[in-house]
Amino acid sequence: MRREYPEAPIVGVGAIIIHENQVLLIQRGQEPLKGEWSLPGGALELGETLEQGIRREVLEETALEIEPLQIVEVFDRIVRDESGGVRFHYVLVDFLCRITCGTLCCATDAAAAHWLHREELNAHSKYRVAPFTAAVIEKAFRL
Repeated sequence: MRREYPEAPIVGVGAIIIHENQVLLIQRGQEPLKGEWSLPGGALELGETLEQGIRREVLEETALEIEPLQIVEVFDRIVRDESGGVRFHYVLVDFLCRITCGTLCCATDAAAAHWLHREELNAHSKYRVAPFTAAVIEKAFRL
């Protein structure tokens, strides 16, 4: 299935990995959000459950094995082009996760990875994240 200008929405999963009052962010290496800091995750593959997908995506992007604990948020991410056409359409399911093993190592479509303190989730941080991402991370910290 095409990710850009898809024929139908794509299901995506994101991992909110909190460890010692820090959250793991990756710098996107591909569209959408190329170059921006976001949660590890990606698109579900055919025949894969949500939990299988989030485990695979996190392992591929960070070399960390995780356990999904609970769903934090489900929402649409629709990006339109200049003419109003739908360039990207994802239905995203973000999970609160904990690390079970592994050492952080950036891989696949992630350009970089960084542990960010909760206090650094603001508009003045050099690790700027989209407002909807910051909101879901803050929600996870409160859980």
